[in-house]
Amino acid sequence: MVSDAIVVGSGVIGLTTAVVLAERGLRVEVWTRETAVQTTSAVAGGLWWPYRAEPARAVAAWSLASLPVMAALARDPEESGVRLVDGLHAGASPGELGAWAAGVPGLRDAAPYEIPRGYDRAVRARLPLIDMPVHLGHLQRRLGKAGGTVTLRPVTALADAGRAAPLVVNCAGLGAGRLAGDPDVHPVRGQLVVVENPGVREWFTAAENGSGDPAYLLPQPYGLVLGGTVRAHAWDRTPVPSLAQAIIARCARIHPGVTRARVLAHRVGLRPARHRVRLEAGRLPGGARLVHNYGHGGSGVTVSWGCAEEAAELALGDGPLRDGS
Repeated sequence: MVSDAIVVGSGVIGLTTAVVLAERGLRVEVWTRETAVQTTSAVAGGLWWPYRAEPARAVAAWSLASLPVMAALARDPEESGVRLVDGLHAGASPGELGAWAAGVPGLRDAAPYEIPRGYDRAVRARLPLIDMPVHLGHLQRRLGKAGGTVTLRPVTALADAGRAAPLVVNCAGLGAGRLAGDPDVHPVRGQLVVVENPGVREWFTAAENGSGDPAYLLPQPYGLVLGGTVRAHAWDRTPVPSLAQAIIARCARIHPGVTRARVLAHRVGLRPARHRVRLEAGRLPGGARLVHNYGHGGSGVTVSWGCAEEAAELALGDGPLRDGS
């Protein structure tokens, strides 16, 4: 295949961007050093929720653009991995969440009887909860139906992709910073524990405590995901037993049955963070158009469709370019 576009990276941002471009008629090839199930996206908890990404106004717009797409995908959860699930975020009111909260249908203050012990306020909403391995498989199948391909091919320089296609989209997550020479990209380590679900039907999240670690329980088809941790600039992917115990204890204060639940897996993911998402167009030295789409922190799946649509507009439009990579 002679490609019109090379998308670098096969996480949720890369695959969603590739799907949008392919469904607009481009011949798209994804170049990646690892399969989708090996990416950080595959181990994410999967709740649609704008989290740790800036700038706030743009993240809100991208998130709300993604929300109806996810809601539509939830009509076939076995294929897409997306379900709409009721849940509660404790420790905040709607006005404290940000501009995006006003755009979520049905989001409301929790009634006093709905608020768990230890919290004085909470928010209830029905949101997309995504089984990430299934969703990544869905995106790959959708890309294939649109004529796109995925190639296991490590990329050491964006210029290499620029010699193979007139358009390159840099969606390489943590690797995007190295490819773009961007020192602002860094990991934010998150650790999760997956346990047998003791009967939890709704998702739960809470505002971060004094240590900066959030508490969340996400009922997925494969088990109950417990989280989490936030460790900036930490590269180690090895689960830490003491952190796992702290996660379970924190979540057991919300659902005591978690204490007795059998542990199925420990997971660690490195969120690709930056002081702000980089979504802009430029030009490679050889003349290929270059679009950067990286730095989404903990909001990758939440902003995926909104960012992909904007990346496609930059890729196909006549907007301003920045020289170099």
